[in-house]
Amino acid sequence: MEEKSVNKTNSNGYTFLFAIIMVLVVASVLAFTATSLQPTQYENVRQEKMQSILNTIGVETDRAGAEELYNQYITETVALQPDGSIDEGVDAFAVDLAKEIKKDGSEQVFPLYIANYEGEKYYIIPLRGNGLWNAIFGYISLQDDINTIKGATFDHLGETPGLGAQITKAWFRESFAGKKIYNEAGMLEGVSVVKGGASTDHEVDAISGATITGDGVSDMISERLEHYLPFFEEQRDINITE
Repeated sequence: MEEKSVNKTNSNGYTFLFAIIMVLVVASVLAFTATSLQPTQYENVRQEKMQSILNTIGVETDRAGAEELYNQYITETVALQPDGSIDEGVDAFAVDLAKEIKKDGSEQVFPLYIANYEGEKYYIIPLRGNGLWNAIFGYISLQDDINTIKGATFDHLGETPGLGAQITKAWFRESFAGKKIYNEAGMLEGVSVVKGGASTDHEVDAISGATITGDGVSDMISERLEHYLPFFEEQRDINITE
């Protein structure tokens, strides 16, 4: 009887049953843990988004303090339709740009954050495009003339460390400050990342060895800003008449 019992516990069926039970237990624990952490993860992402938006206008904060400063300096958040009108039925902050840019341009909505900091008005535009390996994204802020860049932040999902990943570095981000998005003819030109040294108000120095990522940043800025032109033109006309 003892021998039969030993053989039974060493059988393949017993091993498979034990493995299945362990998989179910581990999967249940992981699922419970993931579900429990979701609210915390969501809140972290939300605060980091506020932090990035604020950074473009020169407001430095940690994640914990981001919401208070965001509520203090971001005076208006709107979702624009392709014609530049405001879609009152959309929460601009909740727009998932990763999903939005997959739509046709005529079907997208375009989030815009308006800030007032130290007596100056700023327009902050979310960015998203393609780097070498995966998505790149960030925010860029314009001064009240809707032409001069106040600041920018960039991030990525998989650019090469030491090369394309340097778009997150302060020296690269800060090189956009003071650049212009319109040329002298009044046409949108954006800002290009160029090799060999920036020589105009529409250029910044490239990252050595990261040409494709730099081109992605240039294309991302131009493509996203293009959608905001109807609203920008309206605001610039208002500024002229005031």
